[in-house]
Amino acid sequence: MSQPPPTQLLRAIGRWSLAALVLNSIIGSSIFGLPATIAGLLGRASPLAYLVTALGMAALMGCFAEVASQFSAAGGPYLYARTAFGRPVGILMGWLFWLARVTAPAAATNLFVDYLGELWPGAQAPAGRLAVLTLILGVLAVVNYRGVSAGAWVSNVSTVAKIGTLIAFIAVGGIWLATHGPSAPPPVPAVPPSWRDWVQAVLLLVFAYGGFESALTPMGEAKDPQRDAPFALFSVLGVVTVLYTLVQVVVVYSLPNAAQTNRPLAEAARLFLGEPGALLVTAGALVSLYGYLSAMALAGPRLPFAMAENRDLPAVFAVIHPRFRTPNVSIVLWGSLIWGLAVYGSFRWNVALSSAARLFYYGLTCAALVVLRRSQPQAARFRLPAGTLVAALGIGFSLILVSGIGETEVIILGVTTVIALLNLLWVRGRPGSQSSA
Repeated sequence: MSQPPPTQLLRAIGRWSLAALVLNSIIGSSIFGLPATIAGLLGRASPLAYLVTALGMAALMGCFAEVASQFSAAGGPYLYARTAFGRPVGILMGWLFWLARVTAPAAATNLFVDYLGELWPGAQAPAGRLAVLTLILGVLAVVNYRGVSAGAWVSNVSTVAKIGTLIAFIAVGGIWLATHGPSAPPPVPAVPPSWRDWVQAVLLLVFAYGGFESALTPMGEAKDPQRDAPFALFSVLGVVTVLYTLVQVVVVYSLPNAAQTNRPLAEAARLFLGEPGALLVTAGALVSLYGYLSAMALAGPRLPFAMAENRDLPAVFAVIHPRFRTPNVSIVLWGSLIWGLAVYGSFRWNVALSSAARLFYYGLTCAALVVLRRSQPQAARFRLPAGTLVAALGIGFSLILVSGIGETEVIILGVTTVIALLNLLWVRGRPGSQSSA
């Protein structure tokens, strides 16, 4: 079999590596903190919220699966919007996607340092924090700079460690519940959970299930992206739903009042195994966060690369390393931006920016399914049953989320839109490249 020319990206991400990348992109820090918030809203009915959210996310993922199966190049939602709606919408989508993809890992990096502070208090000091941020992001950038296979390997290893920690927590918690029985239920509130409580819980959980779209960005380096993307999305959704739901069951039935702690899994593990159990879960949180960051380091830099390939950004971002065949300039840019946002921004600030941006490309990708079915009806390798109806449900689901955007997020989205318009003015008059489909 002949080798690809050295100026092309290397297709080294197989089916299971892509599934691991999707899994790492979804499971980050939320599962280690969010169960307490959901328990506070819904009590022991909270596990049902994970199942309800999974149904909504299935509609979104189904749309992404069909649309992604039509493309074999890098770019993810940026490429889908550019093909379906034209260059202006594609550029806007690219900037919104880029905003989400740099702020989310910056937030995770901040949270990593916070968790590490439980084991090493020096990480909270300014010098220690700066050193940790530089080390973890530097290692990830170097690994991915030297080759996509190494980056996928880091993602795979961290996925195994992450899933192992959660499975161990569920298994030990299940045994403890079987032998000790559930804890006394918390006091019954005077008013049962309202419709607003359920909506708020589902909205929070949408972000716990989100992030899968970033794993679709490096399709230019997947071995068989048009077949493997649907498999990865649906298989991972099933795994994540089971894990999330069982973790919530263990937490709400073992802790007398799960809503009163910021570290519900650690507190539950302390109940099962004492202080070593709490430390084990803290270590699991660190593994989860680093695994998420490894997935983002693999996927994130491929967006500016894809935009440059389509002449929507300067050509320097499409440069490929002659030896490692990776988008080295975009990788350096990604690492530098994450480092700056993590150093100068807070966890909550970065989360707010990432959350606001992702709402739009969920709905727009669902709309792209309808447009692409008309413009290139034979292109999809995977065809979603009742796709038009599912796309409408996905758009409605996204609109519900958009209704919760705050004033700060609206301002940031407005600034991002202005930047996208300036970008469009810069490229106006330049012939756009045809997207690979």
